[in-house]
Amino acid sequence: MQESDPSPATRTWVQAGSPAYRRISLALFMAGFATFSLLYCVQPVLPELAAHFGLGAAGSSLALSVSTGCLAVAIFVAGALSEGRDKRRLMFASMALAAVCNVLAAVAPTWGALLVARALEGILLGGVPAVAMAYLADEIHPRGLGFSMGLYIGGTAFGGMAGRVGTSALADQFGWRAAMATIGALGLLSAIGFVRLLPKTSGAVPSGTRQSQSLQFHLDAWRAHLHTPGLPLLFLSGFALMGVFVSLFNYAGFRLALPPYGLSQTQIGLIFCVYLFGILASPTAGALADRLGRAPVLVGGVALMVAGVVLTLVAPLLWVIVGIAVLTFGFFVAHSVASGWVGQLARQSKGHASSLYLLAYYLGSSVLGSAGGWFWEHGRWPALVGFSLVLLAGALAMALRLRERTPI
Repeated sequence: MQESDPSPATRTWVQAGSPAYRRISLALFMAGFATFSLLYCVQPVLPELAAHFGLGAAGSSLALSVSTGCLAVAIFVAGALSEGRDKRRLMFASMALAAVCNVLAAVAPTWGALLVARALEGILLGGVPAVAMAYLADEIHPRGLGFSMGLYIGGTAFGGMAGRVGTSALADQFGWRAAMATIGALGLLSAIGFVRLLPKTSGAVPSGTRQSQSLQFHLDAWRAHLHTPGLPLLFLSGFALMGVFVSLFNYAGFRLALPPYGLSQTQIGLIFCVYLFGILASPTAGALADRLGRAPVLVGGVALMVAGVVLTLVAPLLWVIVGIAVLTFGFFVAHSVASGWVGQLARQSKGHASSLYLLAYYLGSSVLGSAGGWFWEHGRWPALVGFSLVLLAGALAMALRLRERTPI
């Protein structure tokens, strides 16, 4: 079906601690920042979009949902198409063109034009996450992969926070158009910094061949990964963990706006600052996984998420915030380890493996995030917590199974 990659003993790797390793890690941090700041920058200005274009809340949310929906599909395709191609150029083009689309959305004269720009942006951004994971797995020596993958995930956390909190602050001062255009400009600058920092491909041999042009090649690669021991459990773990994380964040705002808290939207928005814990957690988890093994760190991350979810049941606001912070820390620990582990277990066609993981990851956000709304509407926070704990119990069982079957 495809040629396997050279063994670690015969191929040229980028070693941890080398100048190239530091440049790659910083470049991928910038890629994560650009991708997720561009993706989520519309979330805090949805009320302004509704007022400007004469829409309801559900209508204005399309500015985000069309991007994430297109992103999920595009990631699945991009990870496969990256096989055998220059991943550096592909990621740069995706970031730069997506940033331009965000600027176009900022100046769009009509709602339809804004949605088209945001849909194109989601499609283009799909060329970054799966390709970035495959690039790191292809270039970085396995002993240093965890930290570099963690730093990339930390960049996504920083971007997600900046896209929400930064846009909100800018919109308060200058309006939503200026805020979105500024995020677009920052994304373009990040793309330029990324391509200048990222070294050209090292001696790693691309895992794809000319067969990668055929549909049958892609189908065979996806099928092979679904039969690779450990990988399906990682895909399902990503689905469950992201579903819990998004559900809790989606409906925490509804809970905190009601008595006895009665927080304003600005105060609720500051909760996104807990993404700072994700920035710290991701590279730390990656470094621990390199030293201790991925299985115990993944189990620890899921256990922290369980503790965080339970803490949110305690009524005082301080404990709710602490619970959300612990949940966030645990999520980024688990996601950092799981995403890096995918590249480790996928000995061939790493882009295909990454695309499957991220497809499950974003489907968890979409499907389980919506399902969480049903539990909130019918049983408020306790029901949502129960739903989340069931999912986390499944994720913990899968992490323990991975520890038994693939103890690396």
